[in-house]
Amino acid sequence: MKHSKPSRAVRWNRRNFLKTATLAAGAVTFGVPTLLRARNLNSKLNIASIGVMGKGESDTNCCSSENIVALCDVDSARCAGQRRKYASAKFYRDFRVMFDEMGKDIDAVTVSTPDHFHAMAESHAMRLGKHVYGQKPLTQTIYEARYLRNLARETGLVTQMGNQGSSSDGLRRAVECIQAGIIGQVREVHVWTNRPIWPQGMGRPEGSDPVPATLDWDIWIGPAPMRPYKEDVYVPFKWRGWQDFGTGALGDMACHTVNMPFRALQLGYPTEIEAEALGVMNRETYPIGSKIRFEFPSRKALVPAAHKTFFHRHDKLAFGPATLWWYDGGKPLPSDPTRHDGSNKPPHEVTADIEAFRRDVPGSGCVLIGTGGKIFSPDDYGEQFFVKLNDDQRYIYSAKHPAVGKVPQSIPRNPFKGDSDLKQHLEWIAAVKANRPEDCYSRFAVAAQLTEIMLLGCVALRAGTKIEWDGPAMHATNAPEAEPFIKRENRAGWILG
Repeated sequence: MKHSKPSRAVRWNRRNFLKTATLAAGAVTFGVPTLLRARNLNSKLNIASIGVMGKGESDTNCCSSENIVALCDVDSARCAGQRRKYASAKFYRDFRVMFDEMGKDIDAVTVSTPDHFHAMAESHAMRLGKHVYGQKPLTQTIYEARYLRNLARETGLVTQMGNQGSSSDGLRRAVECIQAGIIGQVREVHVWTNRPIWPQGMGRPEGSDPVPATLDWDIWIGPAPMRPYKEDVYVPFKWRGWQDFGTGALGDMACHTVNMPFRALQLGYPTEIEAEALGVMNRETYPIGSKIRFEFPSRKALVPAAHKTFFHRHDKLAFGPATLWWYDGGKPLPSDPTRHDGSNKPPHEVTADIEAFRRDVPGSGCVLIGTGGKIFSPDDYGEQFFVKLNDDQRYIYSAKHPAVGKVPQSIPRNPFKGDSDLKQHLEWIAAVKANRPEDCYSRFAVAAQLTEIMLLGCVALRAGTKIEWDGPAMHATNAPEAEPFIKRENRAGWILG
């Protein structure tokens, strides 16, 4: 990568002036206390949780240092434990009713619903001036991701997407090392996951079952087309593989496992996406496995400078073209074609030195191949990484590799204590109180771009053809059949905020 150090004084001052003006305008336009609580950093936020169980349980608990004033969930029985734990919080099934009744008493919300509901709740909250912590994937469609990205910019609200590896020192250190050029120009990235761990590759079951009295099925369906309730088919967690509700293995894990290379390489819009489905690909569920190729063009980007001054806050890097390969699932099991054998991983020539290093290929991982070496991360979040330069015999743990030790720190670290999930929530809470959206490492300005890239894999799978992508125009130039999967037609009564 080529480095240069441009003067930043004029652009830095203008950028901060415009940001301040935008925040002030947003506070007036949207009429809700965006700036109110920032005046007292010791005050507690009033937080509402939309989606209380599953990931919603930990998202709510990670915010328990604040006032949990409302819980919203479509299943009153399943969240009974959380309702007892936060007994003073008002309970709702419909977030719209919650905002109508309590809007003035809510500062911020967490959104931890199935994928198809994310943008609905997030956009309504933001239009009312509420800061948002939204679970990954940020949205179910590319259009929704772009919408929230623009909305975050318009409102100046503090946002964070829940890919908790973003808060770890290890991921941020890997980004620094790659941008410092220790493995040269990165031409290939290989990312794989053991997902799906839920059934996929099947059609819709016939018939219907009685809806439990405690579940509001109409609200659960939300903006998706209505369908009959079937017991143990969609809820509580099997919705992930259904195209109307989830985003398959890509939506579940790519916002984690692709996060580190996405940031390090400043991946923008891909120009070409091609997907291969393993097993059955129909119009109901995602396949039991997939292999997807993303082509990224040459690009230039500003990255944080290691030694900042008033006149020099960023380095300019030139990145060459790169190919990102994604692998999930495997071959269908003969005994159950809705499950897989976990065999879908990068080819042996990519993983041979990993096998020599650790005697196996982990279920999930990431490898970046550069002109000067490789970086390998064996976990879902990029929190650990190993380096193998061209002259190295084997991978070496990052903290022990001499080349890593020479790379200065350029990215601020998350200062909070706890696991990566708690730390990411606390980063968001502190940023809300300080009214500093830029303090959130996975703010929507960043997370929406990552989400758009990953959802293009879903689009390519569903369209069944190679996609030639015009990112700024949000348009598949060669494939009109992809359009319905870029922007969803919502059910009557459900619109973005």
